[in-house]
Amino acid sequence: MTKVFTYDCTLRDGEQCEGVSLSLEDKLLIARRLDEFGIDFIEGGFPASNPKDIAFFKAVQHMRFEHAQIAAFGSTCRKGVAPQDDQGLRDLLECGAPVVTIVGKTWDKQVLLALQAELDENLRMIGESVAYLKAAGRRVVFDAEHFFDGYASDPAYALACVRAAHEAGADSIDLCETNGGALPFEVERIVAEVAAALPGQALGIHCHNDSGCAVANSLAAVRAGATQVQGTVNGLGERVGNTDLLTVIADLELKMGRHAVGERNLRQLTEVSHFVAEVAGMPVSAHHPYTGRSAFAHKGGLHASAIARFPEAYEHAKPQAVGNDARMVVSELAGKASLLQKAAALGFDLEAEGADIQAILDDIKQREARGFTYEMADGSLALLLMRHLGQYQPAFTLESFRVIVDDHEDRGALAKDAASEATIKIHVGDQRFVATGEGAGPVGALDTALRMAISDAYPQVAQLELADYKVRLPDESQGTDALTRVTITTADGQGTFGTVGVSENVLEASWNALVESIEYGLLRMERQNG
Repeated sequence: MTKVFTYDCTLRDGEQCEGVSLSLEDKLLIARRLDEFGIDFIEGGFPASNPKDIAFFKAVQHMRFEHAQIAAFGSTCRKGVAPQDDQGLRDLLECGAPVVTIVGKTWDKQVLLALQAELDENLRMIGESVAYLKAAGRRVVFDAEHFFDGYASDPAYALACVRAAHEAGADSIDLCETNGGALPFEVERIVAEVAAALPGQALGIHCHNDSGCAVANSLAAVRAGATQVQGTVNGLGERVGNTDLLTVIADLELKMGRHAVGERNLRQLTEVSHFVAEVAGMPVSAHHPYTGRSAFAHKGGLHASAIARFPEAYEHAKPQAVGNDARMVVSELAGKASLLQKAAALGFDLEAEGADIQAILDDIKQREARGFTYEMADGSLALLLMRHLGQYQPAFTLESFRVIVDDHEDRGALAKDAASEATIKIHVGDQRFVATGEGAGPVGALDTALRMAISDAYPQVAQLELADYKVRLPDESQGTDALTRVTITTADGQGTFGTVGVSENVLEASWNALVESIEYGLLRMERQNG
């Protein structure tokens, strides 16, 4: 199978999606998950743009990636500036990323009107920037911005731009359909002409979805010779979004006979889609291709009866191939294979232990109807499985907790001077503990008090660190009376895991997620220590 390299831009282009704001921990979580999935290149951001991206590139240097290479994004050197004197290019090298992607203009009108540079100066900027980064030992991707608009305006000049990158040694030249207005037949023709003009040069494609054709345009580019596809998970991106890289991967593997992540990793597709959606706070549409809850759902009537005899009639691909499930909407029968696979990953052989798998599925579905989600809450899911298997033993039991928030308006309405105090009464075995903790917020105070209360019984709790905390309203239409979903990410020195709590009261939801984070963290450490 011909290899097509996957280049993910979720951490940069995806974050430009309205409503998405990723924390440093979010970006690191997504990067690790994409590496596990088998993505080839993960673009971490713009190291010269903001402190968060600078911190990201420092942090990933201490992470072990099994497959992916981290890419840093930037621009060619500035007009009238030599590459060795350009601060932006120095920032790209100093961030330590092994792959550097630089964007350069290829549309003559953009060069003259936006960049306000001579056409020959733009060619110098491209060629010298690529050569400088190659000489520094980096793998270089040249993003040819507005290439399809440029090719329509002046094909000779657009080709001259990518030829400058080619002659300077660019490892891949990725043609950018920046405006998102081209159609598949146009993209396929132009990519084929570029491939003919630059024999031996690896080409890639980067599309936006403004005309609804980003996935089709990317596949058309591969047909014409592109060997690298850029995109984002679930198509997150500015305006109406970027190419949905997951859909492209499925189409390449299942429809075009190309190798992207491989058959085994492809089964993670749905899980990856929902994991990133939960981290980014942008739910996956039920009708999303391949990974949506309704992607392989069938209602009563002719479809339901036909599916039992001939699934191919209404399923263009096997749902198990992408980690999803066929589902009869009327009966809600689905999910056993996914549950067994997920349980095995968490260390449970449900069939060998005689679990009532349908009862577990029913429980999960009932909980999801009440606002729970287990996409990034492995800790809570593991504890749920243990309850069904009769293996759950609470580390402690709550008698009561109380939280006081004290705010003095001595510095105005915008002052950040509120402080929280939490008092917890719990039982560990036959011992009763009372502890009071303080924090900037109520959850931080609860966390401090809980750790103080159980530290004598469980000193290893000091190894658990609350890494991230998120609040969601599954049904925002209910306003302040809505159910609140809290997800907590905890680090234990070996990795991270998530837990979830749901309640009409945000503190109760937070407490439930916090308790499960501690309980599962203790369980993980016990398993790791044999």
